[in-house]
This record gives sequence, C-alpha cells and structure tokens, in this order.
Amino acid sequence: MNLSTLLQARAAKGRPVRVGLIGAGKFGSMVLAQAQRIEGFHMVAVADLNVGKARESFDRVGWPKERYSATSAADAVKNGTTFVTDDVNTLLACGEIECVIEATGHPLAGARHALSAIEHNKHVVMVNVEADVMVGPILAEKARAKGLVYSMAYGDQPALICELVDWARATGFEITAAGKGMNFEPRYRYSTPDTVWGFFGWTEEEVAKGDFNPKMYNSFTDGTKAAIEMAAVANGTGLDCPDDGLAFPPSGLHDLAKVFRPAADGGRMARSGLVDIAASQEPDGREVFNNIRYGVFVTFKAHNEYARACFKQYGLLTDPSGWYASMWRPFHIIGLETSVSVLSAVLRGEATGTSKEFRGDAVATAKKDMQPGEMLDGEGGFAVWANAIPATRSLELRALPIGLAHNVKLKRPIKKDQIVSFDDVELVDDLDVVKLRRDMEDNFRPGKSVAA
Repeated sequence: MNLSTLLQARAAKGRPVRVGLIGAGKFGSMVLAQAQRIEGFHMVAVADLNVGKARESFDRVGWPKERYSATSAADAVKNGTTFVTDDVNTLLACGEIECVIEATGHPLAGARHALSAIEHNKHVVMVNVEADVMVGPILAEKARAKGLVYSMAYGDQPALICELVDWARATGFEITAAGKGMNFEPRYRYSTPDTVWGFFGWTEEEVAKGDFNPKMYNSFTDGTKAAIEMAAVANGTGLDCPDDGLAFPPSGLHDLAKVFRPAADGGRMARSGLVDIAASQEPDGREVFNNIRYGVFVTFKAHNEYARACFKQYGLLTDPSGWYASMWRPFHIIGLETSVSVLSAVLRGEATGTSKEFRGDAVATAKKDMQPGEMLDGEGGFAVWANAIPATRSLELRALPIGLAHNVKLKRPIKKDQIVSFDDVELVDDLDVVKLRRDMEDNFRPGKSVAA
C-alpha cells in the first residue's frame, strides 16, 4: 500500500484531501479520533441533526475547541478547521469537499445523502450498510457514470471481507466461504429492545451509565446486522447468500476450514461460494474456544497436490484432509480505519469494496404473529429481523427489504418467521427511496454484473 506516501505528496503541495462527515455518532467519533492525526487529511465539515452531541463527540476524542470552531465550510477550508452543522445540504454544497463519509446508520437518510453527494460530484464512503444493501448497486453505478467512487468503509467488516476474498482470488484459490465472527445463539433471534441488555449480560445500572441505543444493539443481537452485512458482501464479491438464510454454525479459528467447506466434503456449507457467520457460542450458550467474534475470514481450496502440500509446509490451518484452508483477520476497528477508504477513493480512484451486482438481499422477517394495522419498526425493533437470502428468491417473494421496514403499517396478517412482502404493507412515505429500490431491482437483475 502507498496511501500514506501519496497523501504526503499532496500535503507537500498544499492540497490536503478534504472530507465531509455525515453522522457524528459512535462510528463518526472513531473517524474523528484518527482524522486529527493524519497530516493532509482535512475534515472540512461534520453534519449531524444534533449539533450539541456532535460537539460532544469532538470533545470526547480530544479535539481542541478551536479546531472545530469554523463559522462556515468556506471558513473551514480557508483556516484548516472544521465546520459543525445540522444542515447536510450546506456540507454537500461545499465544492472543496472531495469525499463524503455517510455514517448515520439510517437506511432512508443514507440513500438520500449518498445520492445527493454523487449529484454534487463527491466520492462516497458508505458506512451505512443498511442503505447499501438496499440500493447500493444503483448508487455505485450512478457514481461510476460520473467518474466517482462509491465505496464500502474500510474497518467495517464487509469491506474487510471483500479484501480477503480479493486476496484469495488474486492468488488463484477457489473460495469456499467468507464471513465474519459474531456472538449469536438461536434464542437471540427474537430479542427486542426490552430484552437486549440481558443478552449482553448488562444490568440496568450499567446501561444507565452509558449512551446506548437499544435498537442498534438489538440489531446486532437478533442477527439483523449480520444479514445486512453478508448480503452486502454477496453484492460486492459475487458470492451467494444461503438459500434459506444464514446458518450461524459455531466455529473457532482452528475449525474454520473444516466447518466452512462443502457438506459433500464433511463441512456445513451446502456448496462452495457462500457467505455465512462463524458463531462464537454454541446453541446452548457455551463459548466456542478460540473464536473469531470480532474478526473476518475466508476459506479456500487447494487446486492440486502441490498447493495442498504447501498449505502444510507453511503452517496454514486446514481441515483434516488438508485440501481446505482459512485466512482471517482477528479484529476490526471500524471508524479508526475508515480513512483508508477515503484516501483510496481520492488518491487512487479505487473503492475498498463496492456493490457490483444485486446478488443478496436482507429482507424483513416477522418476529411474531402480527395482524393488519400493526406497525413494523425496522432493524433491531420489536416486529422484524432481517434474513439474508439470494436476490433471486427475494424477487420471487417480492420481499420487503429491511431498510424499508421502518414505520410501515401491515395490511395483511403475518405469521412468525414469515418473510414480509411489498404486498403485505402500505408504503405511503419515503416513496423516493422506494422508487430508487424499484429501479435497482429492474436494472440489476441477479446475474447482471456492472463494471468493477
């Protein structure tokens, strides 16, 4: 990698990489923590609906107040400081900003922000996987048509998985599976914002001391975030979601190659080329030894006896046959690494993972029996969880993507674990994003790839 060298060269010419950040929550705070330490990386503006909380984020990560005291984006550009605003349009209108990081976590807002950033001729680093899995392929194409980069966020797991998949393909291996580790048990599936802290083992007193969002944490607990991320990986790599959704087989590092190989060879995958999750707990709650809870992995196969022998000679962790091996990264530190995506987009014109096709989908699935008139409340809520399924199946079912399951009324009864369809709900709001999704479905039928 030569990003730091390229950045130094630009900085020496007095041309810093100028960046805008939308969303100053946890991920945004982590971006800010590192941005202040990268010479030539200028955070021109930060937009958040709650300016007070945004300023708290700056304070929390150690920015001196004079560094974020600009009175406008133009003032920030002139003085090398940062402008904090609640007006996204002001940030997007700043012509000097080259790249926008979308880190709101809200799928509808994220889709709109990314589309507007592209219209304003800015590269987009899409932290918002919820939006990406819903309309990412069409956003990526719109960016490419204008010579821009639309990228997954380095440091978040989908981009890191895409990197491992690219490594395996660039070295000539057959990919068996790719995915990430996660704390999951089957009973977590029906967790709600009222029960989530119990699954984390936190007391009410511990929760009260922090600034925790129960819906966000619950989206991790009930498997929704996993479905969103794995469907995004499918769209970025050409791998597939399992036909019936993620299976979450438990596995530690030493068993990755054994578990994530085809069932025909003794593994847990229906076939090669799938995404899934390595659960860090057994179904009965026992901790998996040497688990990969915070990491990502790829499993792959040797093509002949010579390569198989090399696996053994160089100490790869393999399955008992020696034909399948694994490569992994044991951690990810999300926003602390996202500058890599920004610099890759601006300095090299390259994405750190991008949605190339509509291959996987994260679809709303009922947590309980529901009746007409009841409301769906999106990721991590009381009503639905997300299932990662092939896009072909999603289209056949007219499945409702989880990103459109916010504040939506049912018009037909739904059974527990039933995939919700467009025909089951009344869509009266957010019709601009609904149209963008329809356009994506029409123009990116599964199997139709777009330029990398």
